[in-house]
Amino acid sequence: MNYTRGTLRRKLEREIDASTCTSYQRNLQVTPHLISRLGLEAELEGHQGCVNCLEWNEKGTLLASGSDDVQIMIWDPFKKKSKAIIHTGHQGNIFSVKFLPNSGDATLVSGAADCKIRVHDLNVGETTHVFSCHINRVKRLATAPHVPFMFWSAAEDGLIMQYDLRSPETCQPNGKNVLVNLKAHMGGEAEAKCIAINPHNPEQLAVGANDPFVRLYDRRMLTCSSVKLPNDNGSRSVFERSNLMANLSPEGFKLPEGCVQYFKAGHLPRKQTDFKKRYRTLNATYVTFSPDGCELLVNLGGEQIYLFDVNRRRKPQKFDLSMVMTANGVCREPACNHSNGFSLSRNGTTATTNGVTNGVMQHSFIHTTPTTPTSPLPPVSPTISQSTSAQEADNEGKKKNSKRHKSEGRTLPAAVEALKRKANSYFEKEQYTKAIMLYNEGIVRCPATAVMYANRAAAYMKRKWDGDLYAALRDCHNALRHDHNHLKAHFRLARCLHELSWPKEAFDCLNKFKSKFPDYARSHACEALDKDIRAAIFSSASEPEDSNQSNSDSPQHRRNRLSDQEKQWQSDACDYEARFCGHCNTTTDIKEANYFGSNGQYIVAGSDDGSFFIWDKTTSNIVRVLRGDESIVNCLQPHPSYCLLATSGIDPVVRLWSPKPEDGSKNEREVDNSDDAALANQRRMNADPLEVMLMNMGYRFSTVFDVDDAEEESRPDQPVNCRPS
Repeated sequence: MNYTRGTLRRKLEREIDASTCTSYQRNLQVTPHLISRLGLEAELEGHQGCVNCLEWNEKGTLLASGSDDVQIMIWDPFKKKSKAIIHTGHQGNIFSVKFLPNSGDATLVSGAADCKIRVHDLNVGETTHVFSCHINRVKRLATAPHVPFMFWSAAEDGLIMQYDLRSPETCQPNGKNVLVNLKAHMGGEAEAKCIAINPHNPEQLAVGANDPFVRLYDRRMLTCSSVKLPNDNGSRSVFERSNLMANLSPEGFKLPEGCVQYFKAGHLPRKQTDFKKRYRTLNATYVTFSPDGCELLVNLGGEQIYLFDVNRRRKPQKFDLSMVMTANGVCREPACNHSNGFSLSRNGTTATTNGVTNGVMQHSFIHTTPTTPTSPLPPVSPTISQSTSAQEADNEGKKKNSKRHKSEGRTLPAAVEALKRKANSYFEKEQYTKAIMLYNEGIVRCPATAVMYANRAAAYMKRKWDGDLYAALRDCHNALRHDHNHLKAHFRLARCLHELSWPKEAFDCLNKFKSKFPDYARSHACEALDKDIRAAIFSSASEPEDSNQSNSDSPQHRRNRLSDQEKQWQSDACDYEARFCGHCNTTTDIKEANYFGSNGQYIVAGSDDGSFFIWDKTTSNIVRVLRGDESIVNCLQPHPSYCLLATSGIDPVVRLWSPKPEDGSKNEREVDNSDDAALANQRRMNADPLEVMLMNMGYRFSTVFDVDDAEEESRPDQPVNCRPS
């Protein structure tokens, strides 16, 4: 059995059939054993400022780094020394460097804060092209394998541009190389932050901006155009030129139907003003495709890391009875029904799941029956009563649920049952993160078990990190899919909807709960939740119209008005497949998140606390946390074929990480307690700037809790909430 499943079999197959060598390398490039031994191998010194970008060449024999010192250094990663220093000619911080494919590693492109893009010939040591098309900082460049002479750029002027070194018109003023103008659709404050090309489908272009949405364009449906500005002979400032662009009509940049698909986490965006009160904004700081091109990984500044499936579109979930269709007593909640060039896999067949769900399967099912329209709500006081924990309803239904499961003969495999019991033990000790990680493992092993989803939902609702309530809502949907009579999951679903500020859906869900479980309709927990939901509906109905309505014709409102196309795209945005929590991304807007391993087995990302995190992609659990910088880790670029990771940040060095010898020595850069590190980062994301400064100096702060826990003292695994303004 060990031979059949193990490494020995793959080694033998590799020796017999050379064609299996690639598969062998992909499977064993990064393994759990190698990850457990990962440690600092070398520090490459030479830069005089923060290192903002890293890039391996295709073979992994060279590593390029760009810095605030406006220089690019080319490193030999195996000899740990510099091979060349490129004096770029940039006048601002370098944010992106890329080797052009099929150039023999002789051509390098750089983008910087001076709004310019420069092309460098490494053989002759000269800059061959200078592009001055952008009027604001160039944040990211992108290339595509096997597409020579071409690259793409994203800048804070809101423009996505395409360059072809074979075309002399590309470098001309007002040249036709603008693929997308975000300002024409998002408004005058739109900024492009990051960009990526699908390595297997180069026609797919992913763009992240200063909002929670990720845009996936089909380049085949886009036409390059130009943005013509009045000839100012350089007299206007960058700010003035950007204002001119903001007033461009969206009609001049109308895009064809079906050319783009939007993605976002289903609980976002809340009002941006809510996040500004929390001293942070939402923006995508990095996007990248998986090695097979089927997934899109996004590091969302101010929130978490999200993984989207580009082939299977998931509809965001609430509790809308109009979304479901009844068939043989089973109701199915459809996935996104948008059909365009991205809906099929590369071979033209419908794509299947990739095994990365974070607890949500291909579709979410919920058993329900049609209900009659609800009568108008009686007036209630706008004062919301103190929330009551769902634990009371859980306790009331515990015996009945236990008897029902026994009568149905539902038993978990012994290993999964052991995980559940251990997770429940951590839950009772209020160590919710440890409980969630065990529930994650159990769900991966046995994905069709309602009790595991329902229990994890309870843990999410107690922990209350950013996005936890919505993750709990999705788990409740899955629990009801596998057991449509699961009392706890149904009640928790209503509570999640209420706490996510979706009172109408919460009201419908609770009414359905009361009709399905009349014995519990008059319980204290149910009546208290009903009162809270009615108060929320009353409050939302009595709120005045948006204050911006009165100023709809003001220049500021016109500047930030969304186009009709943008509104439609945002409303059709599809939900995430998995999320990865623990890091903090609020201080810099160049923080990366990448796949580690040729099969994308792991996820890596830096953090504002100077560490970087490694997650198992299948379970979304934190595997390791290592100290990568004295201040902030921004860049993480895995080697294309070895278990070797390059990182950089605020320190003026590049660090290389590889498996260390098994000599029993302690890794001094290991963060021993990943749970505490993750909790501290969640607090950091919700803290005001002064508190962050004090936290960096070593001070600790207690956390403000919801009303359910207001009387309890601060403990390591308590919920993390906003500080009062």
